[in-house]
Amino acid sequence: MSNKVKVLHLIKSLGRGGAEMLLPETLKVHNREEFIFYYAYFLPWKDQMVPAIVEQGATTICFKANNNLQMFQRVGEISQYVQDHQIDVIHSHLPWAGVVARLVGKKTGVPVIYTEHNKWERYNKITYWLNKLSFRWQDAAVAVSDDVQQSIRKNSSINFREFILPVKQSSVKVYETTHEPYLLNVLNGVNTNHFVRDEEAGLLIRQELGIPANAPVIGTVSVFRFQKRLDIWIEIAAAILQKIPEAHFIIVGDGPLKEELLVKRKSLGIGERIHMPGLKIDVKPYFSAMDIYMMSSIFEGLPIALLEAMSCGCAVISTKAGGVGEVVEEGKSGLLCEVNNYMKLADYGVQLMHSSDQRFALAEGARKRVVADFSITKMAKQLEALYLFFKDERISQGN
Repeated sequence: MSNKVKVLHLIKSLGRGGAEMLLPETLKVHNREEFIFYYAYFLPWKDQMVPAIVEQGATTICFKANNNLQMFQRVGEISQYVQDHQIDVIHSHLPWAGVVARLVGKKTGVPVIYTEHNKWERYNKITYWLNKLSFRWQDAAVAVSDDVQQSIRKNSSINFREFILPVKQSSVKVYETTHEPYLLNVLNGVNTNHFVRDEEAGLLIRQELGIPANAPVIGTVSVFRFQKRLDIWIEIAAAILQKIPEAHFIIVGDGPLKEELLVKRKSLGIGERIHMPGLKIDVKPYFSAMDIYMMSSIFEGLPIALLEAMSCGCAVISTKAGGVGEVVEEGKSGLLCEVNNYMKLADYGVQLMHSSDQRFALAEGARKRVVADFSITKMAKQLEALYLFFKDERISQGN
């Protein structure tokens, strides 16, 4: 029998979202001699991350569900899968998969870890209350930023106490209560060895999109959801074009608001300057084509695409949404504004296009910031320590 720790990740989809993208990226740097990873999801039409996981020799399985309620009907199947594969730890992501995982944990006795990627205040009422009412039915909750952690503390009605969980080469802060789950911060990270600026790839993207090699480019990578306020992003681009008519803009992604955004782009008469190439699995060439990475979100957890852009040496201009302010150091790796002061981003865009020295300094600072504090390797080691902790605890309890 293998002594490796068997971890099952459970998530609603394996499409191209921030939380979903973390899974194959973390897998690349996990200690595979000590851990075996399985990945389960529900929405069969959102599977863009599956090939990246399978290529690394890990197992994926889809417990097919067409909606949130059908996910609950898969509890029995998932529980059987956990028992058949002798899973040691279940690691769930995002609220609906989190609730399902807690039910599976109750049924099987397997420890459940849940990663919270967003602030609770932003969930709809049903999601909020299901998450809140079942939150004690897990062994640990991981917050991806201090902002998210404070949201959990405020809304969960759990009084946490802190202690340090010792691990090799690093330490993880854990907040403990008797008969309550642990709560700890494990900041999101990116593979800084992979996300390195590739000037040649960036030039090829510019050629494909019809952007001159020397034109200033502002871009973003995003799911087309309301929270990203890409409609305002396009308005900001139009304002920048009034002062920097040679500028180009790239929005990589897709989502439910795509048609609305296309209409907005057309109505402003800037269709030739805002390029929307669609959903892309490999986004590094697009980051490499950008000089500035711009975000107009009204709320965030700790956005992965932002970390990737910074790792690729993009200067950042953004709202102070959620964990963004924890990552971007004002004046060192980017320029920030309040969420309700969107047009300040237009001023920042013009400012950086006029000052290449400041833009280059912020780009260099962005790369240094991510390498120092947000590497995927650091994140993986912290999670591995948590997995080992709960496997050992389970063994000590005789399970």
